[in-house]
Amino acid sequence: MSSNTSPPPTSPPPTTPPQTSKSPATTAVVAVLAFSGIVVSLMQTLVIPIIPHLPEYLNAPASDTAWAVTATLLAAAVAVPTMGRLGDMFGKRRLLLISMALLVTGSVVGALSSSVIPLVAGRILQGLAAGVIPLGISVMRDVLPPKKLAGAVAMMSASLGVGGALGLPIAALIAEYADWHVLFWASAVLGALAAGLVVVLVPESTVRTGGTFDFGGAISLSAALIALLLAISKGGDWGWTSTLTLSLFAASIVIFGFWAWWELRTPKPLVDLRVSIRRQVLFTNLASIVFGFAMFAASMVFPQVVQLPEVTGYGLGGSMLTAGLVMAPSGIIMMLISPLSSRITNSHGPKVTLMLGAVVVAIGYGIGIFAMHSIWELIVIAVIIGAGTGMAYGAMPALIMGAVPPSETGAANSFNTLMRSLGTSFASAIAGVVIAQMTMSIGGATLPSENAFRVVMALAAGSAVIALVLAGFLPRFNSSNSRKEIGSQHTDTSPTSSKESVPTH
Repeated sequence: MSSNTSPPPTSPPPTTPPQTSKSPATTAVVAVLAFSGIVVSLMQTLVIPIIPHLPEYLNAPASDTAWAVTATLLAAAVAVPTMGRLGDMFGKRRLLLISMALLVTGSVVGALSSSVIPLVAGRILQGLAAGVIPLGISVMRDVLPPKKLAGAVAMMSASLGVGGALGLPIAALIAEYADWHVLFWASAVLGALAAGLVVVLVPESTVRTGGTFDFGGAISLSAALIALLLAISKGGDWGWTSTLTLSLFAASIVIFGFWAWWELRTPKPLVDLRVSIRRQVLFTNLASIVFGFAMFAASMVFPQVVQLPEVTGYGLGGSMLTAGLVMAPSGIIMMLISPLSSRITNSHGPKVTLMLGAVVVAIGYGIGIFAMHSIWELIVIAVIIGAGTGMAYGAMPALIMGAVPPSETGAANSFNTLMRSLGTSFASAIAGVVIAQMTMSIGGATLPSENAFRVVMALAAGSAVIALVLAGFLPRFNSSNSRKEIGSQHTDTSPTSSKESVPTH
């Protein structure tokens, strides 16, 4: 075996325990990190069931209470790339724990709030914890045995969708039968539990970049993202052609340009654009944007179809809890599909896994265009979409990690997570425009038409096809080199270990 021929003296001590660790310990690390990811993604859907009631709860106009969602989105956009780079510099586990502490603090602030400002402040703190998933993936790369890595990464990456899907029915159930503050207390308890498990069971990575933090890059990227996401999330309220919305879009373009210029001239950039334009990284990130759109479209369609009255001819007249239960199986299947995703990745490469996921998602939405007339049909479609999303989300970090040096894993995975989040933001905005424009009148009320939801489903299917095309440009997989490269990722931390894509030919 190779373990008998490798020279022990040259192997760094920090990587030896993970290589020889027993499977129960490895399983515990994966389970804890995946649980932490689920807790954080669950937090993002926490307030959805109570959004219509927040004006009543907080005695404030709906335009103000809407910031409970927008503020979290903006905070997450700022935190994800920043926490990734800080994790590379000072320790990924350390920044993961700081993120969980922010989640717990924000949850307690929200639980104690009775007006808009403290609630929004709590939601901002919760949003700052969004870096947990890419940080967890980066910890896995540094501390897990190579043969366990693909499956662990697939499970961790899938937790982004799992928490969102399971969060809806759980939050709806709590909101229906308990005081709304319990939602935040539950988040605080889960966050504290996850942090405690991380302290006890997750080792710290010894891989560091060193250097100084790129404040110019962090500030300019944050400003560009805030301008872009504000325009996307509030454009429907302000008007897509209003001066404010157009000014924000223009400002985001200008600031992104400045950020790119800054990153190219900074010795230790927040995001290494020279690495990001490599074919494997670039096309993975582009595919992540359109796949984020495809993943989130179902969340925009299914709950509304379930809750719209039956008099519309297609609405199912269900409750928010029913809508959440319809979405829950998709989250479960994302987790269950992780072993299959890792097997495909290990045998055929992450490119094939990503392409298969895109095909499955496109098929799911294609069926959904014509089959939205019963609860069981929606569940079947959600399961198909969840299976495809789980495969694709498991492949994306593997593609990223195969093309960047270990010392930049946190920043690179965080940037990829950010690309997925941008895709979901685009989905929310575009689906909102379609649903608002294609309406019907029933009893004096204006409701979305069935064709509006069909158009959104068609757009999601099309975005999955685009992701498939983009994945086709990724380098091909070379199984003979992949095992050697995966092992070297645990021992070589020099920048020269990064190649265009080692699993290629």
